[in-house]
Amino acid sequence: MSKIDPKLHESWKIALADEFTKPYFLALKTFLENERKSGQVIYPPGPLIFKALDETPFDQVKVIILGQDPYHNPGQAEGLSFSVPKGQKLPPSLQNIFKELKTDLGIETPTHGNLLKWAKQGVLLLNATLTVRENQPGSHQKKGWEDFTDSIIRELSFRKTGLIFILWGKYAQAKTTLIDTTKHYILQAPHPSPFSVDRGFYGCKHFSKTNELLLEQDLSPIDWNTTSEMFNVSLTDTLFNPN
Repeated sequence: MSKIDPKLHESWKIALADEFTKPYFLALKTFLENERKSGQVIYPPGPLIFKALDETPFDQVKVIILGQDPYHNPGQAEGLSFSVPKGQKLPPSLQNIFKELKTDLGIETPTHGNLLKWAKQGVLLLNATLTVRENQPGSHQKKGWEDFTDSIIRELSFRKTGLIFILWGKYAQAKTTLIDTTKHYILQAPHPSPFSVDRGFYGCKHFSKTNELLLEQDLSPIDWNTTSEMFNVSLTDTLFNPN
């Protein structure tokens, strides 16, 4: 395992300052260090653990897509929920996400599964647990990560308005208790996993619905096409302004 030295944007360091000194977080840090010392292979690599928070600054968050665990197979996890690096085979859930995207907006399935373009537009791709042992799904659950990511959801809910929380599956939907539904929007559907995708994920139209909600707030819609060029936005565009 590479050294645990995660990067995150300064805005998140400020927003979450109190969390880093709480007992649960110190215990989590000790747990991860012990995993490293014992020779466990942990994903994603250390510098990418907080990639979602590094690529999408607090003030730019407009949409949250909540996952559960990072991918646990070699080369897949890169710190963004559902995303895999270019060159990696598309995992089944991501294949299904792209199928729904095509049905919803007519966007052809891309040749890669990297969702960084979404993150750069204000889509926080957050997993509830930010690390996992190789080939051991769920191995880092209930070690403190859920407390940390719950604090992210609470802070966003409290300090911002008009956010769109996309919650796929029962695990993500349990987080609704952390969200002020009088200030924010929640889109729910079954998980895109092959085990549940036919129960209502297909046809949920969450991508077009998200853009409709953003436009209603005079915010830039998301360009969900990961293979197209980024929108040409000016520095005064609402994409770069806090809600």
